[in-house]
Amino acid sequence: MAMDEAKKKELLQKLAQGVTEFDDDMVREAAEEWVASGDDTYDAIFDGLVAGMEEVGRLFSAQEYFVPEMLMAADSLYIGLDIMKPHMIQRYTGVRGTVVIGTVQGDVHDIGKNIVKMMFDVAGFNVFDLGRDVPLEEFLKKQLETNSDIVCLSAMMTTTMMGMPKVIAMIKEKNPNCKILIGGAPITDDVAVKFGADGTARDASNALEEAVKMIVALKNIQKEAMAKAGK
Repeated sequence: MAMDEAKKKELLQKLAQGVTEFDDDMVREAAEEWVASGDDTYDAIFDGLVAGMEEVGRLFSAQEYFVPEMLMAADSLYIGLDIMKPHMIQRYTGVRGTVVIGTVQGDVHDIGKNIVKMMFDVAGFNVFDLGRDVPLEEFLKKQLETNSDIVCLSAMMTTTMMGMPKVIAMIKEKNPNCKILIGGAPITDDVAVKFGADGTARDASNALEEAVKMIVALKNIQKEAMAKAGK
């Protein structure tokens, strides 16, 4: 039975609060109740769990939370994701593509990367997740192996993000048509331009939107090239 708006609001608040306060039981109960209603879990994940994690990020930036709190919040987030992800309705973007994704060498933060990966999965993309603390050469190796349309690089620290331009240069040299999307706390539009990336993303939904644009542009270029070759 579908929930009314008041119940949805209540559960969204519990999901967010459960993540922010590391209350695994609160997250689990709210997630299970949402699933039992039969409603799509998309809103519950992004307006509940992810909203809670965004608040944790704010508290971390304000130095009210530190690494242990971040890790406990992430554990609560993953409890909710494990329950709700299988019930998330597939979203069709009108395009399909192959994505290689990972967190760059030296960086073990993968919460944001995992959420972005989930968005690609749900949208029907073929995703190769290299994980975290990925040696820079592995991105190039996997891109060439899969001939992926896009490579997504994640970094949460200013020190580890400096590996990104090296990866971008290696991939662009071997496959200039591959699109590269970078993201993470220290990444801005200016940084993306400076590093030679094709784009950046503020959040998971934006990453998917940017990726779709990239693939559409890439396919248009390929069509034009094939048309010229056929003349």
